[in-house]
Amino acid sequence: MRAIEILIGLAGGLAVGAGFVAFLTVLGIIPRLIQLSKSKMFTRAYEVAVITGVLIGTYLSFSDEFISLPNALLVLWGLLHGVFIGMLAAALTEVLNVFPILAKRVGVDGELLWLLMAIVFGKIAGSLFQWTIFVQ
Repeated sequence: MRAIEILIGLAGGLAVGAGFVAFLTVLGIIPRLIQLSKSKMFTRAYEVAVITGVLIGTYLSFSDEFISLPNALLVLWGLLHGVFIGMLAAALTEVLNVFPILAKRVGVDGELLWLLMAIVFGKIAGSLFQWTIFVQ
């Protein structure tokens, strides 16, 4: 019975890992992020950051350990997470051309900047609302 659980866990991990790698490679998210940020000289740092982040995230997800940091470092940590997720989302939408298609469908072709700013400020407001109301 234990061997079946190990096999199922391994298969699930391989499926999620393959999906993550496909997300990064097939869609070209990291190369597009490097191109948008004009930071080709840091390609190795991007690779190391992604691998290290996945390994540490996996370890923290499966262990009972937690990281206790002062509030100032938690704010910085959250800010860095937000910047990373925002850059990743920007690279993804850039690769998939989501916003130009959305702007054409809605009929605001010339106002793409305003559409992007509305999405950004909506995300900020929603995040602040969630954290101030729902998170203790």
